[in-house]
Amino acid sequence: MDFNMVGPVMVLGISSIGSCIGCYIAGAASHAAMSRVEEGHGKFIGMSAAPASQSIYGFILMLLMSKAITAGTLSPLSGVAMGIFAGAAFLASAVFQGKVCATGIQASAKQPSIFGKCFAAVGIIESFALFTFVFSILLL
Repeated sequence: MDFNMVGPVMVLGISSIGSCIGCYIAGAASHAAMSRVEEGHGKFIGMSAAPASQSIYGFILMLLMSKAITAGTLSPLSGVAMGIFAGAAFLASAVFQGKVCATGIQASAKQPSIFGKCFAAVGIIESFALFTFVFSILLL
């Protein structure tokens, strides 16, 4: 039995779970806000999609990891470790980003002028996923 691709699959799966949870949290807040305001629904939907980016990072990292394992520059055991910890960082980032998006959606439903400012916190949380992504690539 070949376990070479366990790490790459783990990073994709764990990051996708996080994106799913984060988008659920933000999406539920988006629905609640849309029921209370008459216009500007598109911006709520856009903000609720922000946590999806972590699954994209997981997907790209999965491809790069599988290529490195196949080439012999990354051991399967190192791949599992990278898959678990990078995936966990993506998961946490997506979940917390979903929570920040939810509060941003609620706040901007009440005061539309602060919508752009709410993206600052969303971007800060996104940066942790980007750091994990970039640093993992450097390790490869």
